[in-house]
Amino acid sequence: MEGEHGTGGLARLLEEDPADLYENAPCGYLSMVPDGRVVKVNGTFCSWTGRAPDEIRGSRLPDLLSAGGRVYYETHLAPLLRLQGAVREVALDIVRADGSVLPCLVNAVEVRDDEGRPLLVRATVFEATSRRRYERALLAAQRSAEESEARARTLHRVVSELAAAASPADVADVVVRRARQAVQAGGAGLWLAAGGPGRPVDGRPVDGRPVEGRPVPVELASADGLGPDLLEAMAEAAGAGAELVRTGGVRTVPLGPGLRGRWPLLAELLAEAGQEAVVVVPVSATDDRHLGALVLVLGVTDDSDLISLAEPGTRGSLAPADADLLATLGRQAGQALERVRLHEETARQAARSAFLLDAARLMAAGHGVAETSEGLARLAVERLADMCVIDLVTEQGLTEPVVAHADPTRRSLIEELRDVHLPRRDGSHPSVQAMVGRRTVWLRGIDEAQRARFTSGPGHLAISRALEVTDLICVPLVVDNQPLGVITLGNDVRRGSFTEADVDTAEQLALQMAQGMEVAARFELESRTSHTLQASLLPPAPPHLPGLAVAARYLPGSRGADVGGDFHDVVPLPEGDVALAVGDVVGHDVTAAATMGQLRSVHRALLAERPGPAELVDRLHGSWPLLGLPRMATALFARLDPATGALRIASAGHLPPLVVAGGRAELLDVVPGRLLGAPPGPAPEWTGVLAPGATLVFYTDGLVESRTADLDDGLARLRTVAADAARDGGDADPGVLADRLLAALTGPRRADDVALLALTRLR
Repeated sequence: MEGEHGTGGLARLLEEDPADLYENAPCGYLSMVPDGRVVKVNGTFCSWTGRAPDEIRGSRLPDLLSAGGRVYYETHLAPLLRLQGAVREVALDIVRADGSVLPCLVNAVEVRDDEGRPLLVRATVFEATSRRRYERALLAAQRSAEESEARARTLHRVVSELAAAASPADVADVVVRRARQAVQAGGAGLWLAAGGPGRPVDGRPVDGRPVEGRPVPVELASADGLGPDLLEAMAEAAGAGAELVRTGGVRTVPLGPGLRGRWPLLAELLAEAGQEAVVVVPVSATDDRHLGALVLVLGVTDDSDLISLAEPGTRGSLAPADADLLATLGRQAGQALERVRLHEETARQAARSAFLLDAARLMAAGHGVAETSEGLARLAVERLADMCVIDLVTEQGLTEPVVAHADPTRRSLIEELRDVHLPRRDGSHPSVQAMVGRRTVWLRGIDEAQRARFTSGPGHLAISRALEVTDLICVPLVVDNQPLGVITLGNDVRRGSFTEADVDTAEQLALQMAQGMEVAARFELESRTSHTLQASLLPPAPPHLPGLAVAARYLPGSRGADVGGDFHDVVPLPEGDVALAVGDVVGHDVTAAATMGQLRSVHRALLAERPGPAELVDRLHGSWPLLGLPRMATALFARLDPATGALRIASAGHLPPLVVAGGRAELLDVVPGRLLGAPPGPAPEWTGVLAPGATLVFYTDGLVESRTADLDDGLARLRTVAADAARDGGDADPGVLADRLLAALTGPRRADDVALLALTRLR
């Protein structure tokens, strides 16, 4: 009986199950007429939404959705349902009775009559809160990863561009532009401490740290996206540098009561521009000296490619990762500034050395004293100072000084100074003090009191004011402790202050004038230095390479410098490949040799990133303007795997390489791209295999070209000589082959350099 009773109860439950399953299913059920009005709904959907069945029936489904859901229903879901007859897993947000949003997934089918007219729409609704949360977390993680990757790319680009920067202006432009792009700032500017390391500011040397009791003046180095009024307000708010050149990390100052109270004009301009915060990033050197600050404003961006999708009022915040990126950019900028400033100082030192050399040549020319003095004065105002006065001691004392000025419009003033006022000077004048005391006198930041003390009268004082002299260096000409005269150099406000290096140069010039240069010794030193520099530019001997035999030859032209613009290079790479290069800089002189040395150095530097030959050509094309190389060049770059013989070659306007194997010599069909230094263009990459025992020959046009023969004839002659050598067994040793080619194709008189590289893959 119990079994029968149990079986009957189960049967009744099964009979009632369809209705109960519909009403209390784990999902919502809706039935709608084609216009979207609900005609039937189950209890699950009602409980989810907090609405009674009668409240839902008669309503259109779009009326139960969020604003975005209603738009999506009308524009996508309803048309798709009519077109396809069914939709699957459509994400919609249903608005509950209390106004909260319930994320759901909707499946729907359209029931149609025999003629295809819609009768009813049946929909199932699944609650998707957990799934939506998971998807959002996944998207957030993906977005975070993408942002991290973008920051890494930004940092890589900045480091690469800073490495190519040749001046502080280049560094500032890179940092400002890249930092603004990295955080989508409305604008950015870089302020640097005026003067820079080791240069005097207000008569005192600075090292990047504020002088006690005195703010550090700052100068705008670069700006992007900041209007002139905003830049002026920022400079004023900087407090002459006190707020910029200071310790601390990245600081974000929101547009709030604090900013409005301290700098109301700046706050007003920021608000007018739609900006919400100011970010200050310290720019520091390697030893933590503070060189300046990068300032960004966060908010509205005017550039079409920097559109921010953030809500107003939320754009003034900076993510911690972005703050870390900006801090890193500040450190990278500081290091780059130190590097380019060191480079500039080295260039200035080279210019001073060149000046002294030219002065020595002028003195060694054997002209008279007066003519030599006039030439030295002109040289000094061209290269070292704005004004030069050279006094020589005669029996009548300091008379008839030689004068010169860099500004032709002030030449009459300096000549009046020579003719009228200098002969009347007394012991208070710095030039007299230098000669009497036999020591250098350096006046920095000359003020009115000093000017009045050393001038001989009102006319002299007026001339000194008109010349606007701010610095004077007076160096005595002394031999065996006997004064022969004095050299006076002056700078006005436009050139700025002298440096200690300028004083050293003036003293060296005075020493040369006083002692006279020993022409023979100086010539010998110059010749030795020239030969040493030229020898240092010659291509190095190729390294030992397992599985390969390499021979390299270089012959300079028979006239001119010992080294020209041809080069070759063999670089073993860590992964086992070998990078090969041969090139020819236009010309046969020191400029071509220097350009060749730079090109070879850049080639090796680029190999650190393992670019392929074609990519290497593209990078050289892209960086050529930044390198500032004065000549164009042809080049051939290759990558060889010694183990497999896999070979890749790209040409920048260079002659094709030669392969010698099996008694034959053939030119490879390498399509040349454009010359380096010409407008950039693609360099197609040739790929192939260097067989065991085969020899690959790279060469420059000096081997095959001459003024009396066509280039095609020279290439044909090259193939013939190489094939003959191969048939005689001369290709087994690349050195023998290289010597045979040079002996057959060159002579004692060569109009051009020859670089030749022969490489045999051993069997």
